Amino acid sequence: MIPRLDNLNPVQSLYLEFFNQLTAKGFAGDVNPDYANRVVLATDNSIYQVLPQGVVYPKQTSDLVMIAKLASEARFKDVVLAPRGGGTGTNGQSLTDGVVVDISRHMNQILEINAEEGWVRVQTGVVKDQLNAALKPHGLFFAPELSTSNRATIGGMINTDASGQGSCLYGKTRDHVLALNSVFLDGSEWLSEPMTDAELEAVKQRNDKVGEVHRLVDAIHSENRALIVDVFPPLNRCLTGYDLAHIRTEEGLFDLNSVLCGAEGSLAFITEAKLNVLPIPEYAALVNIKYAGFQDSLEDAKQIMGCGPTSVETIDSKVLSLAMQDIVWQTVEDYFPQDAAEPEIKGINLVEYTAASQAELEAGVARLTAYLDEVNQQPAKSFGYSVVYGSAEISKVWAMRKKAVGLLGNAKGQQRPIPFVEDTAVPPENLAPFIAEFRALLDQHGLAYGMFGHVDAGVLHVRPAMDMKDEVDEALVRTVTDGVVALTQKYNGLLWGEHGKGVRSEYAPAFFGELYPQLQRLKAGFDPFNQLNPGKIATPADSGAELLKIDEVPTRGQQDRLIPLAARDEYSQAMFCNGNGACYNYDPKDAMCPSWKVTRERKHSPKGRSSLVREWLKQLAEHNTDPVAEYHKVRASNFLFTLPGRLLNTLSLKRGQYDFNHEVYEAMQGCLSCKSCVAQCPIKVNVPDFRARFLELYYGRYMRPVKDYLLAGLEPLLPALAKWPGLYNALTQRPAMRAATAKLLGLIDNPAMSPESLAGQLEAQAVELATVSGIARLNQADRVRSVILVQDAFTSHFEVQLVLDVIELLQRLGFNVLLAPFMPNGKPLHVHGFMKGFEKTADRNTEMLKALESTGVPLVGIDPAMTLTYRQEYRDNPERDQVEVQLLQEWLAGQSDALKGYAADYNLGAGEFVLLAHCTEKTSAAASMKGWQQIFADCGQTLTQAATGCCGMSGTYGHEAENADTSAGIYKMSWSGVVNAPENRDRLVATGYSCRSQVKRQDQQQIPHPLQRLLYLSR
Repeated sequence: MIPRLDNLNPVQSLYLEFFNQLTAKGFAGDVNPDYANRVVLATDNSIYQVLPQGVVYPKQTSDLVMIAKLASEARFKDVVLAPRGGGTGTNGQSLTDGVVVDISRHMNQILEINAEEGWVRVQTGVVKDQLNAALKPHGLFFAPELSTSNRATIGGMINTDASGQGSCLYGKTRDHVLALNSVFLDGSEWLSEPMTDAELEAVKQRNDKVGEVHRLVDAIHSENRALIVDVFPPLNRCLTGYDLAHIRTEEGLFDLNSVLCGAEGSLAFITEAKLNVLPIPEYAALVNIKYAGFQDSLEDAKQIMGCGPTSVETIDSKVLSLAMQDIVWQTVEDYFPQDAAEPEIKGINLVEYTAASQAELEAGVARLTAYLDEVNQQPAKSFGYSVVYGSAEISKVWAMRKKAVGLLGNAKGQQRPIPFVEDTAVPPENLAPFIAEFRALLDQHGLAYGMFGHVDAGVLHVRPAMDMKDEVDEALVRTVTDGVVALTQKYNGLLWGEHGKGVRSEYAPAFFGELYPQLQRLKAGFDPFNQLNPGKIATPADSGAELLKIDEVPTRGQQDRLIPLAARDEYSQAMFCNGNGACYNYDPKDAMCPSWKVTRERKHSPKGRSSLVREWLKQLAEHNTDPVAEYHKVRASNFLFTLPGRLLNTLSLKRGQYDFNHEVYEAMQGCLSCKSCVAQCPIKVNVPDFRARFLELYYGRYMRPVKDYLLAGLEPLLPALAKWPGLYNALTQRPAMRAATAKLLGLIDNPAMSPESLAGQLEAQAVELATVSGIARLNQADRVRSVILVQDAFTSHFEVQLVLDVIELLQRLGFNVLLAPFMPNGKPLHVHGFMKGFEKTADRNTEMLKALESTGVPLVGIDPAMTLTYRQEYRDNPERDQVEVQLLQEWLAGQSDALKGYAADYNLGAGEFVLLAHCTEKTSAAASMKGWQQIFADCGQTLTQAATGCCGMSGTYGHEAENADTSAGIYKMSWSGVVNAPENRDRLVATGYSCRSQVKRQDQQQIPHPLQRLLYLSR
């Protein structure tokens, strides 16, 4: 039995009082000093891990005013605060040992769009892609492009003065900031925008914090003009953090936003922003250029820039190879063809052109392709290219490039590419020799690495592969960083090109030299007691405070090395999460992660759950408990013998006894086990896997709810219950029984069993159960046209008509359909953490299916989630034989002649249909989705796949009463609109049993399976 975990790092009394005072004063947002929230927000996308005292989630500007005023009181002058947006920083910008102020949960509204004047006003918790989705109908977009744009907030972009692809044309975030609403540390609010000298003089006369900071900033600029010009480099990626060089605009206006942008929350809270937006380029093309050497792609960039493109991005072979192993490659592989005679691709340049007319676009592309044709296969030049036209197709390539950033963390082994020297910027003409020396530095220390970036701007992201759990590798952070700093100085560049300073602010005094005291003076004016994100950018003058140091801030590796190796290996699916935050994708039409999207609680995300499991493993280690040994004990234990202990522990928990195990449990229970993270997370974090392992141990200490036994044990009971479907339905469908089931068992909307059993219907369709001996008796012709349908508990007992319809269609296609004998699949056991039962079930089922597979007849499953269990959960045990059970579309897409013959024989008319795919299917078997379109095309039909996220049912999740609200909320985010769209009436098809059940439950509509739709066309 795992121990109770209560010996944790407590919240300091000063901060407890601060939180209590916030609550007492009517703070409208959320105050969370609980350990789970603290752990989850202790990391970002950097190598660091700093445990905060608590997290607050303001709901409105008045909440931030309240925080600032309270913090400015003398009794709380030692309270420190750090604003946080998407948490995508690579340098620890939002990490703090004080209070995290997370603006993204509530303050995420787009307030105003003025398309005529080309601006938008937003709260700073708005995500960049969220903003651009709202702007798209107006033909506008917010320009600065980021690889993390689907979770990076506008506030985070402003605070790091972010930029990315296309910056040579579009600049940085500050270039698009028109006005900012800020809250200063005394609680005063200020709308800052460029002002004339007369306006500035009027503001300087104010006798408050607003007047003080304007007097100070103007004085610093006026007194140090020449020095500022000397220190700030004339680079596209001009220095971030207190940008003194742009206090005066080109028109001579005073602009306080120049120091607020890039300040990393160290000067004020930024609550709203008025932003400049631009017309979406009407015409676009992307040229994908292949190289035999990465250095060749860098050397070629100068000539490419001479051809006048909008942007040039580069990717090395390591990043490219990882992308090729991910589902994202399915969308772009046609644009990177490789002939057998060509050399291996070691580097790629992605060159984009945008234009106001097709003729202008084609002229730009022609300049480049003429150059490429001229130098084709010359030494150190490219050996091939492809051209992509249209924003829809181009966006697929950029999506691959964006995801490649996170994919670097999925490299094999313990040493994985990490960010700490990754955004250096040098003049573009110096980039190639700079990178050559950079690579030599890494080679000197035996470090592998991945590289990608913006060669047009002289910025290349380099991530050395290191194991931060290894103290030797950890020490290299200092060695490598010092070496890279020296290189940037040699090549007239910067260490901080676009990802902010954060912990790397340590190098600021040396870079700024005699100008650094002016930065300290500025910091002191805004934040005299060093309360706002201290240790970053600059320390207040005369405070005695020091900047953070890159090798003195706690790292994740230091925490993880406390976990025994065996435990790390057992929970590797959580251990390798690198914090890139792809699971925080705002898009409701994206499958990952539904529980995060609907709750907006970061603990209910793959990253959050991974963080909690890592901390849980560390806590177990501190209690000398081995989770691997514990699960063997749990599996060997006697249920009745352990019952008294579990009862007592559960009673103590209900009486309020604290146990960190339960905080982890609450996060795990929110997971739908949809498995989207398994495919969509760049690191392939597998929450359902470590969730099941955790639940097994958790319920070794506490009592399980009765509903878990019912749900997990339903599969083996169904064949017996199916003999009396009328009795089953009478008991489960009556209102009184449904109310009792909901109240006593926590189960709702239990589905009705099909009125007639499948077994009783098979004889009418001349379908036999598949056996090895029976297949052996078939003649060769019948065996070749045979297929075995592998039953699942849901369709075989709750959708008998679907199974019969699939059989009928396949028979009409000319196939001899056999049905595998029903055996429990075991997925419900896995979902609820009955791992011992799951292993036994999987072994028995594998034995039966392996025997059928030996006949050479293909095995095909109807329900995608259940079918994919055979290639996912079953294969997690390396000692178990692998059995190949195909999805319907994977097998049927290869039967083109039969499908075309069917369409001709039944004279099918053309139709247009819309596919609602199961989220597990479209993420874990993404390539197979084209199979459905091919099947429909062979039958003379058009099938398009609707853009939807999770439906919110996910097996039994939606039937558990405690999940009713979240299940319905998830459905409404993307499914309800598609299902109820008038243009989709009688055109929808859905592949998943749970999806069809959810539609029936939420919208009282019955959507057929794709094969049912094709069958109905022939009737």
